[in-house]
Amino acid sequence: MSRRLTVVQLLPALASGGVERSTLEIAVALVAAGHRAIVVSAGGRLLPALQATGAEHVELDIGRKSPAVLRHLPALRALLRREGADIVHARSRLPAWLGRMALATLPAARRPRWITTVHGLNSPGRYSAVMASGERVVCVSETVRDYVLQHYPATPPQRLRVIPRGIDPAQFPRRPHPDPQARAQVAQEHPALAGQGPLLLLPGRGTRLKGHRDALQLLAALRAGPFPEAQLWMPGAREVGREAYLDELQAQAAQLEVAAAVLFTAPTSRIAEAYAASDLVLQLSRKPEAFGRTVAEALSVGRPVLGWAHGGVGELLAQLQPQGAVPAFDATALATTAAALLRAPPRPPDAIPYTLQAMQQATLDLYAELAG
Repeated sequence: MSRRLTVVQLLPALASGGVERSTLEIAVALVAAGHRAIVVSAGGRLLPALQATGAEHVELDIGRKSPAVLRHLPALRALLRREGADIVHARSRLPAWLGRMALATLPAARRPRWITTVHGLNSPGRYSAVMASGERVVCVSETVRDYVLQHYPATPPQRLRVIPRGIDPAQFPRRPHPDPQARAQVAQEHPALAGQGPLLLLPGRGTRLKGHRDALQLLAALRAGPFPEAQLWMPGAREVGREAYLDELQAQAAQLEVAAAVLFTAPTSRIAEAYAASDLVLQLSRKPEAFGRTVAEALSVGRPVLGWAHGGVGELLAQLQPQGAVPAFDATALATTAAALLRAPPRPPDAIPYTLQAMQQATLDLYAELAG
């Protein structure tokens, strides 16, 4: 870019998740390219990581779903005027509404350009429609682009830009398959996973949307059939505040007689090592995902992925490993496909095209396009 830009990103908080991760990744790219990155949010546990990038943070609770959130409008408007923002990039619905209101009150000649990113397949309606209001609307997958055009047909297609989320291949290097060293390290940390049978991995938060029940039924089918020693690890299923759901899963595992072969843990900080230790990675979200980062991460490590053929997960599998795509919620096909992938793992893609660097560069190019 020929001049230094000031880009303001708006989101509810810096807790954890795909929106927050993308915000940090773009802040890193902006600062590295010599631009100014400002993030407006309520703060959170990722705030130190954001500040370490060289980005600035302004604490405003612009994601609180209450009429009182409007009291932050004057401060947001003053911030945009004071800092001479060139771009305002909204990543969530309520912050986007406040951002639009703030921009509308600024003189047209000094008004920053307006970008939104549709990170998820939110329930359609007037409240969600604000995410299709950007001068450019970033869609994190073709699935999201199709969703926006379906539910907001008045959106000019030329405003939509597909910029897929990306992974850093250096963080998910190709590993041999099988990887006895990785399996031994995981077994040392979790002795319950010290068996000799194939290890299935389903990473995901402790919510019924992530398909834990489907995974337990799959494990029971595999153990009753071709893989009696199969095991299942679910990092993330054990989560503070979701104990009742975990009790349900443990009861289901006992009913299916697989309780000794499944392990529910808190999220692991070494997810790449978990992929390497596994033989098959599951992505069974019952609600279609916007992108499906797990698919790209696992395939980068070199592990086959089994998932429902819908949403972003289905899109990625169709492109990168079609053998792992199963019609949504077909339990019989899921078990048959899992057995086939375990018996003869398909060759992983030579490279994953969805890289962090490509996502960062495409976003910076979009900023340059709008800022002139």
